[in-house]
Amino acid sequence: MDLSNLKPAAGSVKTTKRIGRGQGSGRGGTSTRGHKGAKSRSGYSKKVGFEGGQMPLQRRVPKFGFKNINRVEYKAINVEVLQVLAEKNNLTTIDVEVLVNAGMCGKNDKIKVLGNGVLSAKLEVKAHAFSKSAQSAIEAVEGTVVKL
Repeated sequence: MDLSNLKPAAGSVKTTKRIGRGQGSGRGGTSTRGHKGAKSRSGYSKKVGFEGGQMPLQRRVPKFGFKNINRVEYKAINVEVLQVLAEKNNLTTIDVEVLVNAGMCGKNDKIKVLGNGVLSAKLEVKAHAFSKSAQSAIEAVEGTVVKL
């Protein structure tokens, strides 16, 4: 046994059909393309979404609405959640890092503090945005608001 004797396994390699090589080949004439029509011509390529002249799906489906590409998505966190976090971990400052470690948001999320709930702890809160009610609730207990 040497390299000159190597052959692929029996049945693993098939010879390709040679089309368009004359009538004697059995695949001459129309060369398996049938008669006439766009698919029989050279250079034919079907357009994406073409459905044989039927109205394509992307034109049949109704379109409506509007997606604002400049929309800023915030992760909402309520004042009551800040109160619970502060009591649980003995915190005076709450920022993005504290919230990420607590599993409240991801490290790339923008955070907006909302005013739902009661706040009794004096906190320094650092976030990307604050609602008016949240800002007034934090400042009512002599806390500070820092926008990032």
